[in-house]
Amino acid sequence: MTTSELVFIPSPGAGHLPPTVELARLLLDRDQRLSITIIIMNLPLEAKPDTETPTSTPRLRLIDIPSDDSTKDLISPNTFISKFLENQKPRVRDIVSGITESHSVRLVGFVVDMFCVAMTDVANEFGVPTYLYFTSSAAALGLMFDLQAKHDDEDFDVTELKDSELEVSLPSYANPVPAKVLPSVLFDKDGGCNTFIGLARKYRGMKGILVNTFEELERYAMESFLRSNANIPLVFPVGPILNLKTPTNDGKADGIMTWLDDQPDCSVVFLCFGSMGSFNEEQVKEIAVALEKSGQRFLWSLRRPPSKDKLMGLPKDYENYEDVLPEGFLERTSGVGKVIGWAPQTAVLSHSSVGGFVSHCGWNSTLESIWCGVPVAAWPLYAEQQLNAFKLVVELGLAAEIKIDYRSNMRPGGNEKEVIVSAAEIESGIRRLISDGEMRKKVKEMKEKSRFAVSEGGSSHASIGRFIDHVIVNE
Repeated sequence: MTTSELVFIPSPGAGHLPPTVELARLLLDRDQRLSITIIIMNLPLEAKPDTETPTSTPRLRLIDIPSDDSTKDLISPNTFISKFLENQKPRVRDIVSGITESHSVRLVGFVVDMFCVAMTDVANEFGVPTYLYFTSSAAALGLMFDLQAKHDDEDFDVTELKDSELEVSLPSYANPVPAKVLPSVLFDKDGGCNTFIGLARKYRGMKGILVNTFEELERYAMESFLRSNANIPLVFPVGPILNLKTPTNDGKADGIMTWLDDQPDCSVVFLCFGSMGSFNEEQVKEIAVALEKSGQRFLWSLRRPPSKDKLMGLPKDYENYEDVLPEGFLERTSGVGKVIGWAPQTAVLSHSSVGGFVSHCGWNSTLESIWCGVPVAAWPLYAEQQLNAFKLVVELGLAAEIKIDYRSNMRPGGNEKEVIVSAAEIESGIRRLISDGEMRKKVKEMKEKSRFAVSEGGSSHASIGRFIDHVIVNE
């Protein structure tokens, strides 16, 4: 039987491949007429993230493009991604040529991640449409479209809002959005803002846009696309798309889960800041003081920051936590807390003993916390995480605030003084996280809505069906 082949191209990076693989598997489960190839472009990282590598299965192939010296030579803060993608185009073209030579498949389209729109050029060479897989919120997608339209039609310069106390009215948000929670890239006059605007401009040329969200979570944002008279492609909310399998990581997960088994229900606050999240020593000590003063049971994923001179560096586990924690902290909290390195996040959030999540508000983590019914204390670090935190705290009431306008300076190239969030602020956020009964009720309700959305008859289940029909018909 000849199948309709989709080529998926996720952005390089730990947060993008898992939701891409899960979406691919979901589509294949829904329709036997489809087959999918995922082309994985590897970054020149000094160490790979602690994630389990997916494997090919019938009708799903994963093809790695290994990193080599040619990609290492491209590293620069402002132009790396664009140069990297240009470098990868010939390799992607060769892989797709091999696919089209098969008599058992018909190439029907590309599905590219939010940063990989340059691969539309390759899709055009093969005469097939390109769809976008947007792995953040529908509200953030709306922000991109609106700021791009304001830039092109009204000469609006968003970089002038840097360090401003002003608020911006955006169609995809019900409340005015403070400039201080807009992504840092928008304030970069040296190319970052233009890149952001350029991406949104290219999104308008897509055949359709898949968003990892669901109607019930982002109804206002989804309706804003319908209210808009602008040239916005069809938007398909298909989430939550989650990888709920626990990676083994050499048995590290077993000790963590065993410790959680011994804790009372909903008693543990889990602190985890994603694959790129880390803090300097001064901030680590403030977190430790806050945890100790709160008296709260905790599981803390504590990672050592990468060297600032390495653009592609990743946080690593500490060899000795006592090197960075206050003297005697581990002994004083041994009865109520556990400090770890890498964490099996979805497994931890799913555990009955976990009652709160201090999070960087990455979109994957946001969806996981909702799926598991665990309220969040919002502490964003970079990218669009401040926007996600604003959405959770202000728009939806699903999170307590630690500091939603915090911006980490620990990432490579950061040269400004690191803002320190005080122990008092952290402790206050943790206490609200545990004591706010109304917030906890809202989170539980949204948990049920998230699970119904992907079940038969749910909003995302129907949206996925519409997307498949769109692909097959347009083929």
